[in-house]
Amino acid sequence: MSNNSDPMFDRYADMDFTDAKPVNQMPALAKLQAEHGGKSRITMRVDNATLAVFKARAEMTGGNYQTLMNEALGQVAQGQTLADVVRETIRQELRHV
Repeated sequence: MSNNSDPMFDRYADMDFTDAKPVNQMPALAKLQAEHGGKSRITMRVDNATLAVFKARAEMTGGNYQTLMNEALGQVAQGQTLADVVRETIRQELRHV
């Protein structure tokens, strides 16, 4: 972490977190985390072209581009490829026919 990426860096740079407990051992923090759906707020840089694609898809579907990006990241994290997603979508559509 550097002060360029986090505006709070200077405030906490000298703090010692060696005795810090995980969230699940702090009931108040665990409750807050549970209330926010188990998601974490992050900041990341994304290519403009990539962001434009997700925003356009979200606009076409009436959804949210952040949700679409989260779903895409989840699929990659689970090892799914675009071909896997297309196959599964076709299978689901064929079951409805």
